[in-house]
Amino acid sequence: MDMKANYDPLSRIVREPEALEAFYRDHLGVVRRFVARRVSDPHVAADLTADIFVAAIDGCHTYDPARGPVAAWLCGVGRHVMAAQVRQRCREESVARKVHGRRMLNEDAISRIEERLDAEREARRVYAAVGSLSEPDRALFEFVALDGLSVSDAARALGVKPATARVRLHRARARVTAHLGGPETPTRADTLEVLS
Repeated sequence: MDMKANYDPLSRIVREPEALEAFYRDHLGVVRRFVARRVSDPHVAADLTADIFVAAIDGCHTYDPARGPVAAWLCGVGRHVMAAQVRQRCREESVARKVHGRRMLNEDAISRIEERLDAEREARRVYAAVGSLSEPDRALFEFVALDGLSVSDAARALGVKPATARVRLHRARARVTAHLGGPETPTRADTLEVLS
């Protein structure tokens, strides 16, 4: 059927309910045959038929009568709708394959993950606080807190007097504590104790 004669232009189907109804009745057979050759499940076929008509309505401005009849254009629309459906099914199957065979997390595992995330968050805050120190103070702080050196050994490694190292370490700890902030950090003291 020549679309130009009955639906001039095709975009009338968007504005006029009678034009849409006539368009649907005239082309339902074409779309059903197109879908039936490709799908065996009647529910999927009904959904695809509806999707093709919706896509045709949305894309009616793309129809060019010079390029062929509406039936051919509808088959092209149908091909795009089917391809999108296949891509969606492939994505769903890919997700199902990734999940299949994996154990789901129980509450204990989730609690351990949450604890680890909290600890890592706190560690990042401590690293940022230590990173705010000057290079000499950070080196001294790291020698004592992380490497386990005594203040005297750290002083020797840095070439300063032990008394100077003690004063600088005290100030560095105070700056780190201040950088970590107030009462919203209940583990701050424990963290600094572990680092010292």
